[in-house]
Amino acid sequence: MRFDEFDFSDELLDALDAMHFEECTPIQEQSMGLILDGYDLIACAQTGTGKTAAYLLPVIDVLADTPRNDHAVRCIVMVPTHELALQIDRQMEGFSYYLPVSSLAIHGGNDGKNFARQQHALRSGADLVIATPGRLLAHMKMGYVDLSKVEVFILDEADRMLDMGFSEDIMRIVSELPKERQTLMFSATMPANIQKLARTILTDPKEVKIAVSKPAEKVDQSVYICHEYQKSNLLKHLFEQGFNKRVIVFASSKLKVRELSQEMRRSKWKTAEMHSDLDQAQREQVMHDFRSGRIDILIATDILSRGIDIDDIAMVVNYDVPHEAEDYVHRVGRTARANNDGKAVTFVSERDRRRWDGIEKFLDIKVRREDVPSEFGEAPKEGAPQEQQRRKNRSRNRFGHKPDKKPVKTSEQAEAASKTPDDKKKRSHGRWQGRKKNRKSQKSPATNG
Repeated sequence: MRFDEFDFSDELLDALDAMHFEECTPIQEQSMGLILDGYDLIACAQTGTGKTAAYLLPVIDVLADTPRNDHAVRCIVMVPTHELALQIDRQMEGFSYYLPVSSLAIHGGNDGKNFARQQHALRSGADLVIATPGRLLAHMKMGYVDLSKVEVFILDEADRMLDMGFSEDIMRIVSELPKERQTLMFSATMPANIQKLARTILTDPKEVKIAVSKPAEKVDQSVYICHEYQKSNLLKHLFEQGFNKRVIVFASSKLKVRELSQEMRRSKWKTAEMHSDLDQAQREQVMHDFRSGRIDILIATDILSRGIDIDDIAMVVNYDVPHEAEDYVHRVGRTARANNDGKAVTFVSERDRRRWDGIEKFLDIKVRREDVPSEFGEAPKEGAPQEQQRRKNRSRNRFGHKPDKKPVKTSEQAEAASKTPDDKKKRSHGRWQGRKKNRKSQKSPATNG
């Protein structure tokens, strides 16, 4: 379906034409008509499917049709991170270029000057505010934010916001909104807590669910079955083969990101790290350096797996296997964007083997295996015999004994084992009575002489 088949204004269609938007994605095709008709909506679609345009385009079109009340906010787009707020704000500028619709990004990590600019804009009012929960609440507590005229409330990446602990913040903001409003919720997954939130804040919602798609065909996927200690050498090996520009490496923890980044810098690779311990100014600087080419390799936690719009990533490395198949799709989706080619490599150690099997089952493919170079030592064998050995190892007790080999008992142990429960009970009672007599004799003056 084409965008010009919707009843959008000419100005909005001109902006889409200038941005070379022609064909709708499935989430856009199924959502935009429902939003234009005023329904509440809960939509499940992974990152990279065009969901931002799915809600921005119809909302912009409606906001442009009616004048704004002064000093009020008409639409709130709630997002989990500063990076996503900035990305949506950039898209908003393009979509509304020919329309009299104002927008404002409210997020943390800025200096006092930027906070004052946000403060002034909120006092003046705005058609559409893109905000992180914490920063919007900080402004609301100062008493100059009017949410009584909000017509549309949008939660983007709702699952991630709940994962990050924003549930109470979201409900505090919702409590300040008018009951008569349109509420739209977009989420990559639909766990129980998201369904509960939807029942709380949406009214008779329509549902749109786009199945999690597999990685794009242009992604060249491969996997190394390796030991944990071989991973850093394998990563350097990939860089030395020429895959060392526009690379994102995903690791499982902030500590591992820091250690790996330091190790790669010692090996003279232009590397930076990205994780939640960095403040907003540091994150902005890292992303600016990466986009401008001052940094070639970005080592990150899953903070970068969603909401980062960089079209020319050449390779994604899963240094650690992600916990969920959908997380794998999100990570790999950072490459092969905008019709470009891309490469995705995953390191699978023994402890991650079962998790990787689950991902391959979800993808319904057997990802190509690469051989670990012999100079890095022997790689673990893949297949049933190795899995059987792991089961045998797990079956050993803490003394190293196998279940079918009982430890040899001493004569005392054998005698104790032969006692009946009644014998043991009598023996225990006898010991107890003996201890009581000893205590009495110690306390008695006559006995102690």
